[in-house]
Amino acid sequence: MPMLRGWVNAIRRNHALEHATVAVLLARHGPTRLAGRASGDGFFLLGDVDQDELADCAREALERLQAGQSMLAVSPLCGTNIAVAGVLAAGAATAVLVTGALRERFANAFVAAMLGVVAAQPVGRFVQQHFTTSPDLRGVEIVGLRTVAGQLRKVRTRTAAATS
Repeated sequence: MPMLRGWVNAIRRNHALEHATVAVLLARHGPTRLAGRASGDGFFLLGDVDQDELADCAREALERLQAGQSMLAVSPLCGTNIAVAGVLAAGAATAVLVTGALRERFANAFVAAMLGVVAAQPVGRFVQQHFTTSPDLRGVEIVGLRTVAGQLRKVRTRTAAATS
């Protein structure tokens, strides 16, 4: 179990670093199409970004998270928000569809689904803050960056072993 916990925590930290890196990139260059995916040993970024610029932005993002700028770990652009919206909308619609008169069910299900989508924004932030990201990047370092294929790049990280 400790091994699984360590792997999950590494993904959460790398997810935070991915978000922070994208935030730095967007602040420097404005809106652009990017997609990211965290892994246990770093994160992937897909987009038209110069490799040296990505490396610089990732280093800045790491430094800012390590300096306590934890708000960079949560992104309104995260896929977690989409997943939360889907779950809330489906759950709300399903709950309404199993109750009430048939004619009223569909209209009420539509309204319930819309309310689920509206609620998803703050709930998605909460899920990111407490479950899918961790801004605690103490001991984390960037150890490499490579182009995987085309515009897909991998930023590799590692966490220094704790000393007792």
